[in-house]
Amino acid sequence: MVLKQMLYSTAVAGLLTAPAIAQDLDAMSVDDLLPLAQQEGTVTVYSFTSRIASVEAAFEEAYPGIDMIGFDMSSTEQITRIRAESDAGISNVDVVYISDAPVVVTELLEAGLIANYVPPRMDGRLDDEFTSPLLAQRLSTKVLMYNEEANPDGAPVDNLWALTTEDWTGRVVMVDPLQRGDYLDLMTEIVLQSDAMAEAYEAQFGEAIALDADAQNAGEQFIIDLFANDVILVSSTDDVNAAVGATGQDNPPVGFTSYSDRRDNEDEGWALQVANDVAPSNGIIFPALIGLATNPANPAAARLAIDFLMGDDSETGGPGFAPFAVPGDYATRNDITNHPDAVALDEFIAWRIDPVASAEIRQDVADLILVLQ
Repeated sequence: MVLKQMLYSTAVAGLLTAPAIAQDLDAMSVDDLLPLAQQEGTVTVYSFTSRIASVEAAFEEAYPGIDMIGFDMSSTEQITRIRAESDAGISNVDVVYISDAPVVVTELLEAGLIANYVPPRMDGRLDDEFTSPLLAQRLSTKVLMYNEEANPDGAPVDNLWALTTEDWTGRVVMVDPLQRGDYLDLMTEIVLQSDAMAEAYEAQFGEAIALDADAQNAGEQFIIDLFANDVILVSSTDDVNAAVGATGQDNPPVGFTSYSDRRDNEDEGWALQVANDVAPSNGIIFPALIGLATNPANPAAARLAIDFLMGDDSETGGPGFAPFAVPGDYATRNDITNHPDAVALDEFIAWRIDPVASAEIRQDVADLILVLQ
């Protein structure tokens, strides 16, 4: 009887202290987390950007003895894998670095498949919108880009509706929105901004827009007209960048891609440039989110990795943020200086997405695109 009572008391004590332990980890400084993370010895990160390889090298140099294992996969792939792992009752990831906020926030987070963690060191350095419901490390983009070698005087279009005209038949490139969530988010935002798209139509063509029978608003009409004008769908952002940006072209296409990919112009032989004078907008700007796996195998190392991704105390963010300190990426921290060669954030005309509003109509937009394909 005494033994049973002791076992029962021990079990209850464990249940009572487990949340406290998790809470203690959330409150710990880097110095407090480090020895625990070194005991764990590893941390696994799913990342929607290949730049995780640079982060991995910098992290392991900063924290010898902790092996960061980074997996480069699209947000769509991450979402599929996290759901599958959850269904199987396993967790192979500690940290999720991801975009596609409409799905991540309304499905993964709300379903308890990932959790929010804001490093204590970030207190006062982030606006509330970047700490909840998930930590946002930076703002990324899917915007209209052009070849500046072939167009030295600026973008060859000043209105999105121009992309539906004969001059641009078969000369607009983008990743298939049904294969990559951030491109579907772009199409969804265009529908959400239908009033602005209607105004831009009138500015382009000199008359009010007339909707087809299968279009409910100006945004849907734009998507219908864009697909009817033989938009070129490819499988990756790199394919867009090469098609649009390759030097030596006389009459290159334009395309929707990441503004930050301009960082690879010299290495790849590209001449990518952002079109930032386009009515009503050049595309979308959205948060790159960091989530903690709900039951990470390496909870201390996971938190240390998230802290590292947010950058050090310098005005550039140091080695952890260096891969993202490029034109076209915008730090969410208010004490990091954005790249001087980038369009200033307050002058950047991309629409800031609303994940909740996008989630409400996203499937309808996907269904429309499926029919058009």
